[in-house]
Amino acid sequence: MRTDARIAWTLVLGSDRREWWRIALTSAGALLATGLALAAVTVYSVSGQASIAFGHGLLNQPGQRTGVVATLVLLLVPVFGFLGQCARIGAVHRDRRTAALRLAGASPRQVRRIAALESGPACLVGALASCAVFAAVLAGSGRTPPPPAWAGYVVVVLGVPVAAALVSGFALRKVIAAPLGTLRRAQAEPGRRTALALLLPGVVLAAAALLLFLSDGRSDVGPLLPLVVSLVLLSSAGALWTAGASAAFMGRRLTAGARSPAVLIAAGRLRQDPWAAARTHSALLLVTVVGTGFVGVREVMLAALRERDGYSPVDLDFYTTGLDLTGAAVLVALSVGLCGLAVGAAESLATRRRGLAAQAAAGVPRAVLTRALLLETALPLAPATLLAGIGGMTVHLSYATLVTPGRFPSMLPLLVPVAVYAACLLAAATSLPLLRRMARPAELRFT
Repeated sequence: MRTDARIAWTLVLGSDRREWWRIALTSAGALLATGLALAAVTVYSVSGQASIAFGHGLLNQPGQRTGVVATLVLLLVPVFGFLGQCARIGAVHRDRRTAALRLAGASPRQVRRIAALESGPACLVGALASCAVFAAVLAGSGRTPPPPAWAGYVVVVLGVPVAAALVSGFALRKVIAAPLGTLRRAQAEPGRRTALALLLPGVVLAAAALLLFLSDGRSDVGPLLPLVVSLVLLSSAGALWTAGASAAFMGRRLTAGARSPAVLIAAGRLRQDPWAAARTHSALLLVTVVGTGFVGVREVMLAALRERDGYSPVDLDFYTTGLDLTGAAVLVALSVGLCGLAVGAAESLATRRRGLAAQAAAGVPRAVLTRALLLETALPLAPATLLAGIGGMTVHLSYATLVTPGRFPSMLPLLVPVAVYAACLLAAATSLPLLRRMARPAELRFT
């Protein structure tokens, strides 16, 4: 391990200009992860009843602070997923160096471990930068955290690079490095894991629906929490499976019957690796389900609170602030997921740069390659986003039926899947400058 870490550090120092953008993205992801973890530790360190001038008293009660901490911790999931995407694209860019390591006697596992450890220094820089910004904000607030919080800060700053290296190693577990400079991913067909991912939330959903039915329409939110959680999990798993299955189906059908060159190129890519779309879009599909359901629940909850007696404007501001902060967390998760999609599109281009160079040398117009790149994202994402939006609307309608029965629910949440779909296409379009650089016949000299 020590030798691998030393080799990884040497490779980081010898990175060329093409790789520094990947290192910068990794540092930015570590900065965000460290900031979220430091904020969670700070909120968790507050004990008992407190008086904090933030969010109309949102952090005053212990139960409310627990919810804030849980939200901050959940936001770490898409951030670490983004770091895993950065590790994968880094491994592809360094194929000639990994080939040299294989020729020198390194095993494929050792090459993956070295590639994962390369993210450690970049993450450490991001963690230290986040710590410096957090210390400045903390000093400006005039509050001094208790000693256990300082110990937590040290654990976070040192633990984020370690966790990022572990996530990078997990993301690279199926990358196979050959001695002749070829990197590929071992393909795994969906099997029992996909069935369990759909079955377990389905069982929970059936149980929650039964409890809701036995409540006889009473305004009881007891069965609502398992119902919402199971709906989110089931919709996310179904949308994820739909992305992969639809990519495989479209790849087969369009390859056989399409006449457009761009569609044929995109269909060939989908047929070659149909589950790449599911891996790239997983976080965005989950955010789509949660965001659609959240927008609907927010509308219903605020409308119900305004109609009830005994709620002052201060109470309404308290609930509105809490909902707005939750919405901000959803937007942060969406932004991180879009960054992951952009990095995934760049990874796909970097993996196929020899094929793109060969197509450009054969006379394929760059406009055709551009449309093919966008179609690779648009085709499998459309049915998956539709299913995710249906899952989110189901959460919204279930909550509206329980809280405000007999009232026609708002259709505003239907705009969320449309907005996410458009944002995904824009995120994929950010890799077009890289396409112009990859689709050059000069890249053939590296074959």
